[in-house]
Amino acid sequence: MPRRGCWIEPVSLSADELAALSARAYAHMEPWSARAFAGTLEQPGHLLVGEAGGFVLGMVVLDEAEILALATDPAVQRQGLGRRLLATFEQEAAARGATQVFLEVAAANAPALGFYEACGYRVTGRRKAYYRHADGSRDDALLMCRALT
Repeated sequence: MPRRGCWIEPVSLSADELAALSARAYAHMEPWSARAFAGTLEQPGHLLVGEAGGFVLGMVVLDEAEILALATDPAVQRQGLGRRLLATFEQEAAARGATQVFLEVAAANAPALGFYEACGYRVTGRRKAYYRHADGSRDDALLMCRALT
């Protein structure tokens, strides 16, 4: 099935490969399944950007973009890949008419919070006990947003 999206480098990742990469990257939470990726990739308005070792997957609807998943392989983390992918996602979303990007992140995920804040995102809300962990504990989701214009 052809995918609509923009790749930084000519890389093609299947839903299975996206799931495997997210499993390596999301050690702190349950990763997306291949089925979840496939379903999202079939949705109109999806936006997938990536290169070997990472990707950002989201949706663009009217003037808003939402980041659904951002993952980088642990072997290449802290080398600027996530920042490049995020910047490309934002550029492509703006080209589709988005004026802002929003996302949610686990409140306990300090590295992700620091990353998004360094990239200009600000906390705009909180969803109490949104994430459920395998041990039954829960974590709040922080809503973050960044204007593109």
